[in-house]
Amino acid sequence: MEIRVFAPASVANVGVGFDILGFALEAPGDEIVARFGNCRGVRIREITGTSRLPLEASKNTASFSAQALLDYLGKGELGIELDIHKKMPFGSGLGSSAASAVGGVFAVNALLGSPLSRRQMLPFAVLGEQIADGAYHADNVAPSLLGGMVLIRDNRELDIIELPVPDELYAAVVYPEMEVLTQASRGILSPEVPLANCISQTGNLGGFIAGLYRSDYALLGRTLRDHIIEPQRAGLIPSFPAVKAQALASQALGCSISGAGPSVFALFLGKEAAQKGGDGMQEVFKKAGMLSTVFISRVGANGAHLLPNP
Repeated sequence: MEIRVFAPASVANVGVGFDILGFALEAPGDEIVARFGNCRGVRIREITGTSRLPLEASKNTASFSAQALLDYLGKGELGIELDIHKKMPFGSGLGSSAASAVGGVFAVNALLGSPLSRRQMLPFAVLGEQIADGAYHADNVAPSLLGGMVLIRDNRELDIIELPVPDELYAAVVYPEMEVLTQASRGILSPEVPLANCISQTGNLGGFIAGLYRSDYALLGRTLRDHIIEPQRAGLIPSFPAVKAQALASQALGCSISGAGPSVFALFLGKEAAQKGGDGMQEVFKKAGMLSTVFISRVGANGAHLLPNP
């Protein structure tokens, strides 16, 4: 028996919620296949789509999180093989390591008959991602696993609140073909925040969440403004100011950096507006001599889910 799982990419921070806000995309994502094997514990049989991921189970986010789940269930020596099919870029700001960790946990849990709920699987997926970027936070893992838009009240406690999403809220995410590693992107951040910026940011975060509950697109547009993280990271992404200006000129509700970057996301009212805005953002990168890929997705997409076997 084989279990095949899709774990989606995600947008973390969402501008106003550094390390505490994120949403799932419909695509891209990773595919993980799990089956019982003659090995002891979790073993990676193959990895496709990249040559950069380690085959050693203790160093790979998918296998590490799956092994943690097995250990918790008292089945640590049960033989399970994983195939990892990477279908999203590294260092893109789209939660690549989180998707793999989620896929590993979800696939093995399903293979065992789904003894744990999605919420119960969450800590093991977060542990898996931690070996990739060194931080214990769920703003990519939680939306990839649960789907939709999530607020993490506390990362250590994994106190997760699933937020409502207006029906016509769409994202355009543009990935320029360059790499920004999460650890490097975090390393440039100042540990101190001016009081005025803190006040503005908390007001915007509260207003953004209120906008989600009220389906108030105008309020979402007034509040999707990052006063703390984006100004510090903007210089890592060539042409970011021009890309953001283009998004706003295309009637985006707001635009900011996806996760640690270099992907840039913008929120729109409706799919057609998102497609038009995403194309315009991509054109700015093109004029700067950079190839890029556009992903258009409804915000509030499904999280990890089973795929039919071919």
